[in-house]
Amino acid sequence: MHPPVRLVAIDMDGTLLPTFAQEVSRRSVKALRAAQDAGITVAIATGRRTAYTAPLLDGLGLRADMPLITSNGAVTRTLGGEPIDRRHMESRVARGVCGLLRGFGAMVFTFDRPGRGELVLEDLEQANGRISLWVEANRNAIEVVKPLEDALIDGQDPIQGMVTGALSKMRKAEEALKASEWGASCASMRTEYPSRDLSIVDLLPLGVSKATALEALAARLGVDRKETMAIGDNWNDVGMLEWAGQSVMMGNASLELRTMAKMRGWKQAPPNDEDGVAAVLEKAIARRKAAGA
Repeated sequence: MHPPVRLVAIDMDGTLLPTFAQEVSRRSVKALRAAQDAGITVAIATGRRTAYTAPLLDGLGLRADMPLITSNGAVTRTLGGEPIDRRHMESRVARGVCGLLRGFGAMVFTFDRPGRGELVLEDLEQANGRISLWVEANRNAIEVVKPLEDALIDGQDPIQGMVTGALSKMRKAEEALKASEWGASCASMRTEYPSRDLSIVDLLPLGVSKATALEALAARLGVDRKETMAIGDNWNDVGMLEWAGQSVMMGNASLELRTMAKMRGWKQAPPNDEDGVAAVLEKAIARRKAAGA
């Protein structure tokens, strides 16, 4: 029997957010607040950068000290903007990875700075053709630099990069990275959307992931992994699901991931479009109350 949950890490896209939505549902907002009121630390763990995450949670009545693990673990801040942790990718590594992977798809590098230039790419038309919704939502933060290496200056290191394209190409891109000289200096995290034949390979500082960021946050809070729950739906969530003592895969995850979850004994939530996160949190809150926690 697992102990009551004290910390829960929740992915954003495909997990907390309904499909193609940019608002958290009423039931999920109510569950997030209730979890906080019950003494559970609710953390968001997402591939989005902080500036693309916080606005979705502002004005929902959530605690200002709510942790946001963003950029797949490279940056952790509170909802109120207080810094907790941050990791950078060396610019020399970013330049090498750029040269290796630009032929596979659209490339973007993220910097931890506000405003235009937070996101840098060299081919806006290529990116717009593949991830047009993302481009439109982030247009005010995008700067076009060609060649991209000119933006990767020593002393101004990015926090992460990404390359995006079709599923098969991104699997090949990840294989090429791991087989290259840069594989020992750069971590990768893949997210897939089979219905759109779209995949994103996030490029991260070595040792950075949602899992390592969640582990560090739990240690900071004095929470045991057995008291930690993780909820996700994609490949970039697998690490934190493996680390957490209580793991939940969303019902809308791919068959491959749902099969993996079943084999590992992870629970399955209803799909994101059916308020799966809220359903899980409501049960976790009830268990805490029943245990007198």
